[in-house]
Amino acid sequence: MSVATPTASADPPATPEGAPSRLAQWRWHLSVTALALALAVWITWPLWTDPYRQALTQNAGDQAFFEWLLGYGVHLLRAGGDPFFSQLLNAPLGVNLAANTSITVYIILFAPISWLLGPQISFVLILTLNLAAAAVVWYAFLLRHVTPVPAAAAVGGLFAGFAPGFVSHANGHLNWSAGWVAPAVLWWVLRLREPGRWLRNGAVLGLLLAIGFSIAAEGLFFTALASAVFLITWACARVHADEVRAAAAPLLKGLAVAAVVAGLLLAYPLYMHFAGPQSFSGTGFNQRRFVEDVVSTFAWSSGSLAGHAHLGSSFLAPNDTEQTSFFGLPLVVLVVVALGRLWRAAKPGRRATLRALMVVGAVFTVLSWGPRLQFLEIETPIPLPYAALAHLPLFDSALPARFALVVAGVIAVVLALAAERALTRTRRSSTWAVAFVVALVPLLPMPLQTMRRAPEPEFIASGDWQRYVPDGGVLSALPFAINTSPDAQRWQAYTLARGGPQFRIPDGYFLGPGGQNGTGQIGAPWRHTDWLFFRAARYGFVTRIDDYDRAQARADFAYWDVRAVFLPAEITGPDGMLFRSATEIAATDLLGPPEHVDDVLLWRIRPGVDPVTDGF
Repeated sequence: MSVATPTASADPPATPEGAPSRLAQWRWHLSVTALALALAVWITWPLWTDPYRQALTQNAGDQAFFEWLLGYGVHLLRAGGDPFFSQLLNAPLGVNLAANTSITVYIILFAPISWLLGPQISFVLILTLNLAAAAVVWYAFLLRHVTPVPAAAAVGGLFAGFAPGFVSHANGHLNWSAGWVAPAVLWWVLRLREPGRWLRNGAVLGLLLAIGFSIAAEGLFFTALASAVFLITWACARVHADEVRAAAAPLLKGLAVAAVVAGLLLAYPLYMHFAGPQSFSGTGFNQRRFVEDVVSTFAWSSGSLAGHAHLGSSFLAPNDTEQTSFFGLPLVVLVVVALGRLWRAAKPGRRATLRALMVVGAVFTVLSWGPRLQFLEIETPIPLPYAALAHLPLFDSALPARFALVVAGVIAVVLALAAERALTRTRRSSTWAVAFVVALVPLLPMPLQTMRRAPEPEFIASGDWQRYVPDGGVLSALPFAINTSPDAQRWQAYTLARGGPQFRIPDGYFLGPGGQNGTGQIGAPWRHTDWLFFRAARYGFVTRIDDYDRAQARADFAYWDVRAVFLPAEITGPDGMLFRSATEIAATDLLGPPEHVDDVLLWRIRPGVDPVTDGF
């Protein structure tokens, strides 16, 4: 079905008078691709300037996690293993990667680059290509199914690919920045209605679903939900009764084939996700905190041109990475006016499509508000529909604010239709041009903010660590790895990418069990020694170490089976460098004088030594 002209045919919408020739269309395709790539490089340029030493200011922890996954991809190809479970993190229990954003396809596909140039290069390359591909695939989808006018499709596609929410998620999220997954899946969902091709189309859709699940499972869930809402609303329009009957058989057959193909490909990862070791229900994030404020839809994000001009309202978001709507008042007004004009000029078939679009936009806007209405950072007692959904499977693992990302796709379709109308009608075209400029220019994405991060120690890069820890032994930098101090996980990631002997680490930044009422949480449940080093590094807190601390440390080290810990010259934190001197004082007081090895301080852990009588 085409948004522009609902029909049972697979042919694209009829080309209006004045549409470009095939050669001119290819020029448009290449121009849009070049512009999308240029914008993506512009956004990620601060990382490209020094990918080995630059970290995302807003989300250094997520960057480290995805770099670890990319290093793990090299390890899988060289040494084998389970793509969906690893014992290398969270010793001795391991981590269920299927229950995390494991981007399995990416870590395998980009393994050669991770091995040759390092996970740091793979990370920024994937991030850049994600943003560019999202705009290009949306452009192609809109040109195929919404409007035959390339300029109109370009407006919608570039907005969808670089919408404020997706640029915001470019702060570390290789899963959510993959905005190309949604239009690719939608493309083949619409193709399922083609008579006589249900087997091929269903198989391709099943493959896309498996790929989408491995890259952005939460986004795939949103796409499926939005497709269902749109198709049900659209099919309920009586004007489409004949088309619905004609498309029902191939659509249902294609969906059955897609379910079989996706089910076969995803049987093991789905088992691991829901019932495998170290699996959990829910999420480690508060669903009442990660919601959209009602006002945020009318505000500008900090990552936009308006935000850089100090017109943004990032305080309305739970954090800078979750500014998922922030469309700005001018764009909201433009979309409302455009819908009104399109509705008045539309025939019954087009009105049914516009109605379905509006329903999807309204449903996902309300879902993004979460369980209770929030207005100007104040949670009101007004309950919302998400309160009834929050404990259902899949919904319990989603963050409500992210539902607003679907609204960006709805806006992209409306912008494409409005731009087509403005470009194919000379009347008031200048007025529409001004409206588009006023609405979209403030949303122009700006480069990501970065900071300097600690360089990889020579102790790790040279492989000297192997003199102190056997292959498969447990080694960690101080403080132990978590999202606010991810260096220990980074050093392991870079070792994994080189191949050869490996070490395991305690803790790590991941989602695992341990939360309240059986839900997940960020990282492993904290032990006494975790807190001792965390408060020293994060807050510079130095306290006198007593025999109780030493006894607890001995128990914790025995639980982890740690053979050695080390302290580099610098420690990366969420906002810059952490308190390295305080960490050294705490470690020396607890473990005794360190050894100087290469560019780190090293403490060997002696198994079986009584901490009270013999110390460390």
